[in-house]
Amino acid sequence: MESFLFHASIYLIAVVLAVPIASRLGLGSVLGYLVAGIIIGPVLNMTGTDTKDLQHFAEFGVVMMLFLIGLELEPRALWAMRDRLVGLGGLQIVVTALVVTLGVLALGYSWRIALTLGVILSLSSTAIVLQTLSEKQLMPTAGGRSTFSVLLMQDIAVIPILAFLPLLALPGARALAKAQAAETHVTLPFLQQLPPWGVTLVTLGAVAATVLAGHYLVRPLYAYVHRARLREVNTALALMIVVTIATLMLLVGLSPALGAFLAGVVLANSEFKHELESDIAPFKGLLLGLFFITVGAGMDFDLFFSQPITLLGLALALMVAKGVVLYVLGRLFKLKGRNQWLFTLGLAQAGEFGFVLTAFAVKQRILPDMLAQSLLLVIALSMFLTPLFFILHDILAKRMKEEGEAQEADEIDEQQPIIIAGVGRFGQVVNRMVTMSGFRTTVLDHDLKVIQLLRRFGFKGYVGDPTRPELLRAAGIGQAQVLVVCLDDRAAATRLVSYVRRLREDIHIIARARDREHVFELYRAGADDIVREYFDGALRVGRYVLENAGLSEYEAHELEKTFYNLDRAAVRDLADLWKPDLPTEKNAAYIARAKQLNRELEAALLARYSQTRSEKDEPRTDTAAE
Repeated sequence: MESFLFHASIYLIAVVLAVPIASRLGLGSVLGYLVAGIIIGPVLNMTGTDTKDLQHFAEFGVVMMLFLIGLELEPRALWAMRDRLVGLGGLQIVVTALVVTLGVLALGYSWRIALTLGVILSLSSTAIVLQTLSEKQLMPTAGGRSTFSVLLMQDIAVIPILAFLPLLALPGARALAKAQAAETHVTLPFLQQLPPWGVTLVTLGAVAATVLAGHYLVRPLYAYVHRARLREVNTALALMIVVTIATLMLLVGLSPALGAFLAGVVLANSEFKHELESDIAPFKGLLLGLFFITVGAGMDFDLFFSQPITLLGLALALMVAKGVVLYVLGRLFKLKGRNQWLFTLGLAQAGEFGFVLTAFAVKQRILPDMLAQSLLLVIALSMFLTPLFFILHDILAKRMKEEGEAQEADEIDEQQPIIIAGVGRFGQVVNRMVTMSGFRTTVLDHDLKVIQLLRRFGFKGYVGDPTRPELLRAAGIGQAQVLVVCLDDRAAATRLVSYVRRLREDIHIIARARDREHVFELYRAGADDIVREYFDGALRVGRYVLENAGLSEYEAHELEKTFYNLDRAAVRDLADLWKPDLPTEKNAAYIARAKQLNRELEAALLARYSQTRSEKDEPRTDTAAE
């Protein structure tokens, strides 16, 4: 017991220290777990002798991951993205596996080993790539959507790959792997006495039972448990579903990951989907992190230091080969510019499922241990190099223009007194209200698709970069009365306000701000009216809260109005103390003044509330009687 607690403490300390550091450096949590494992394993040798047993336990995190992937695969969503999912994603797996297989064959390995390595290395890192895309806000781009489609197809492909790999083992090795599996896994005794067709029927029956149970048993079971109103019982039920299905698959000789994936797909349209996700996600994350730690702890760094150039060269060769395949496929599917390079460089690495499939291939006696150790190091090195590839993408992206930016600007045939720069979700609402009130506007946006959509609904707009001086002159900036800046690009919005204010002192500039610091930037650039994009919506929510907390509509409205006026005055006050080159948390004068203003605001709100209460309680005078 003492030994178990000691090693558990070591693993948890390593996670708490290494993973946040890796995330802050932009390396992602998966690399943080690997680094933690390397530190406590090969570097400090603190893992003891239980790493293999712990890894078997941690592999259940993979089962939970596949269950959660299945939950996300709603049939309608899959059908909507079928072209890129099956076409782009399927081609990437097949072509990459073929290229890697040919490369391994050229190194002198057998076709069985070559094909195994090709399949394993065709997959990319879902965890690293999706996290990076989210952090860099690249998911909505064409390159981000294509990358997501390929990653989703790869996740789905793991299931058939797990079923396919045992077929690549030599007959003798396959028999030995089955014998070892029989020793380590409990199977139903009567299965061994059935003919092959009987085993097949039992297996299909288990799959059918999983599907039917997901359709007909989970809903009433969740309703029954939900009546207890105990969160821990809901969590226990979520774990019970995954563990029971995994056990059933093991008993009939199937992969538990396959059963979990099937169950997830069946429950994807269930009303309990999100509750299942929230209950299982922490366990999945912890167990999967533990799995990656054990992978890092089990890496043979003596092997790496004996041939570092070779292994690093293999990792780079793999990434270049995958990059070439991805580039060609991106061209075929009409990706261009930044999107093309995001797709190419983002998916060039091997993935975390490579660790899972490598361990599985070793158990099936397909890969020898020494080759498997080299493969794990190549996979890990490619993942460690991924942040550098994203940095390279950022450098290339700065030198390129978006497809929409490359679009030649429209010829502006009329000038209006109101110019709206940018018609995203925010600008569209502004334009609709102004035009429907009887005023004419000149709308500018660099995105051709946005302008085309605007025209479909009967609104006129022009394609072009609103920050370009020649386009502004053509739009009539010299005579316009009002400029509304609704650009999504924060820096471009500030740049546009600054240019127009230098050009004309008399024009009224209204600008949308992302946050308070952006307000300060726009204020100094010369904007007359600045609207924080979420501020007014947040005020309405606050008013609704007050109304439902016991205040009358009048009282809540008065407090909202008071807060609005005083907060705007406070922002103007703080703008004089704000310093662009000094982080807000280090600006002592700013913080001190903000605290003072908050106290004054609180006192003013309390005073206004007391005044409205007293006005409400005053006796009403009947003027007609007088």
